Amino acid sequence: MWHYKNTLLVRGVFLYNRYMTTIEANKKISELRKRIEEYNYQYYVLDEPTVTDEEYDRIMRQLIDVESRFPDLVTPDSPTQRVGATPSKKFSQVKHSIPMLSLANAMGEDELVKWDERVQKGLGEKTVTYCGEIKFDGASVSLTYRDGLLLEAATRGDGKVGEDITANIKTIPSVPLKLREQMNGTVVIRGEVVMPKESFEKLNLKAEAEGTKIFANPRNAAAGSLRQLDSKITSSRHLEFFAYSMSDTRSVATQKEALDFLASLGFKVSPGYKELHGIEEVVAFCASAEKNREKLPFQVDGAVIKVSDFEEQEKLGYVARSPRWAVAYKFEPETQETVVEDIEVQVGRTGALTPVAHVKPVKVAGSLVSRATLHNKSEIARKDIRIGDHVVIRKAGEVIPEIVGPLLARRTGKEKKFAMPSTCPVCGTKAIEEESGIIMRCPNPGCYARHFESIVHFVSRSAFDIEHVGPALVEQLIEQKLIEDAADLFSLTQGDLLGLERMAEKSAHNVIASIESKKAVTLNRFLYALGIPNVGEQTAVDLATHYGDLDTILAQDKEAMRADLDGIYGIGEKVAVSITTFFKEKKNIHVIEKLLKVGIKIQNVQVSSALSGKSFVITGSLTKFSREVAEEEIRKRGGKAGSAVSRDTSFVVVGESPGSKYEKAQKLGVAIITEDELIKMLGM
Repeated sequence: MWHYKNTLLVRGVFLYNRYMTTIEANKKISELRKRIEEYNYQYYVLDEPTVTDEEYDRIMRQLIDVESRFPDLVTPDSPTQRVGATPSKKFSQVKHSIPMLSLANAMGEDELVKWDERVQKGLGEKTVTYCGEIKFDGASVSLTYRDGLLLEAATRGDGKVGEDITANIKTIPSVPLKLREQMNGTVVIRGEVVMPKESFEKLNLKAEAEGTKIFANPRNAAAGSLRQLDSKITSSRHLEFFAYSMSDTRSVATQKEALDFLASLGFKVSPGYKELHGIEEVVAFCASAEKNREKLPFQVDGAVIKVSDFEEQEKLGYVARSPRWAVAYKFEPETQETVVEDIEVQVGRTGALTPVAHVKPVKVAGSLVSRATLHNKSEIARKDIRIGDHVVIRKAGEVIPEIVGPLLARRTGKEKKFAMPSTCPVCGTKAIEEESGIIMRCPNPGCYARHFESIVHFVSRSAFDIEHVGPALVEQLIEQKLIEDAADLFSLTQGDLLGLERMAEKSAHNVIASIESKKAVTLNRFLYALGIPNVGEQTAVDLATHYGDLDTILAQDKEAMRADLDGIYGIGEKVAVSITTFFKEKKNIHVIEKLLKVGIKIQNVQVSSALSGKSFVITGSLTKFSREVAEEEIRKRGGKAGSAVSRDTSFVVVGESPGSKYEKAQKLGVAIITEDELIKMLGM
């Protein structure tokens, strides 16, 4: 007969008698947690499981049962708290206590050798000891622990401010909720979240079957998984975390020792990391890592080389937003052979006709590729790409598929040359050729393809960033005559959507909620979303900063605006003509008025006049912020930021290792100021 304080085994689940005391429960919970934490470490970090899945599940159910009877004893570091947080409505911002910097790239052995020479010069040594690690192709995150317990997790963001993803990070089994060794105070652990190749393939197969978003590569999939508002979705993606740095290095002196220590705390670290003595060993390490990249279960795109000694790192310091003591050696983009099965022409929102190759599906850099851009007719002619050709395909920057060229030795004579059509393949309008002879366009503003692409552009991430509204839905909305232009999106109701394909009540609710949540938008995003020809994200920012609000832009007459645009650095004659023409066409003004009428609220730019009439050119590397940030701050205060030095330039800002612009400024007698003097002028 069991004693009342013992347990009953019912269908494999231990149920504890209600008379168990709090002290006994606390003791049992502690014992069970230690066992589960050890099992997790062995399985997820060491990859050496010591118990069966059934035994693990039995122990976990036991812990869940005790904690459910004594909820006051549940703590954030319990293994039961990895999944199940209430879905978030949005991500709050987290300011990084230590900025998350990016690394400079070395694109080949020569650049790697030159980087080593700069390090040697900075340290005054002939042979430097480095630490070599794998460069994960994932999402960088920052974890904060206090007294050994996970307190907060954040994305990299812009390096200074990220998003709070604590609930999602807790779902990753290789992230310790409690460090395996006691550490008092606060420590920040930096690392990379990756999605294993196997998990990535399963995710996309599931998405394809369900007709949902298919991810381009494991990196995008990992980043997207971390930004799920429901942590249960993140948990289902089977992510992994690899640590590569820590803020408290008092107990270690080198990067290798830091990685050793991180492993002892319970983290996964870069496989095969090692100390390297001199550039010859560095080159050999990178070559070996590149050769063996496909053997790893996750995507990698390079190797990271760091000066191992922390005192030497401190001596070398930083330049702009990158450390001088580290470099990312980028692998050559992976290439594969495939066959061009057909070439079709797509029509973009500006009417540009772009040839696209349909290729026999092949896996490149971790994802299945079936299409590749051919850019324009000149590119096809230059590479002599034909339908039926065996070609080499790669992902440019590991993202955009492109054809390197044909394999001429594989030609049989049956291949067909391709010629660009003389008319738009969608509406049949006669295509026009630009003066350059490179780009062909459909001039018909009523072309279905142009209309469709303009709305897809409007909802894209860099524009209004409307989730749940993708190309497939836009196509249905146009075909069902539910929308005529982008403004009509904001008048849609849930009932309008219910009759559409793959649109149940919950999906319809999500679409409408997403559209409603995007009615407030910054001026630069609004301008970019309008799809003004030749106006990209940066030009939209420049326009927003220069004019401050939409009313000012609309109030300009064509000639005044044309003259005004000449004063904005980076906007040439072609772009200026596009802008002035756009804002004087009635149909464009009609769309803008409709957008304002349906409730779009534009957040205007607050422009200061502190630097009005002054122009700046920056040369060399800045240490306090990047050149882009500096130029943005100058524009915010009414100044102009350009790239060419002339007699009209007010100031040349000289950073470290300035180039020829510094010498030209001296010759022309242009005022030369330091970064600190610029900061003072900016009032920062």
